[in-house]
Amino acid sequence: MKKTKNEAKLLKKALEIGFAFAKKQGFGDLDRSVGSTDRVECIYRLLVDCKQITPLAVNQEDGVHMKHKLVLWISRLLPSDHELLN
Repeated sequence: MKKTKNEAKLLKKALEIGFAFAKKQGFGDLDRSVGSTDRVECIYRLLVDCKQITPLAVNQEDGVHMKHKLVLWISRLLPSDHELLN
């Protein structure tokens, strides 16, 4: 798995967009007491369920791979001249 430039910032943006998507789908906000690992998993599973991303193999469903998958997802959504992609 290749590390992407600005991965932490891209993940933050992916979670932000993912939560906005969840809200539009009728889901409520996640409480601040929910850990970051659970937030990543929640958004990942929502995107898989809505067929926005392809699911990981069962043996790769861990936090690192889910984060990477979200980073790849947001990288494709952002315009090519976006500051996080440069």
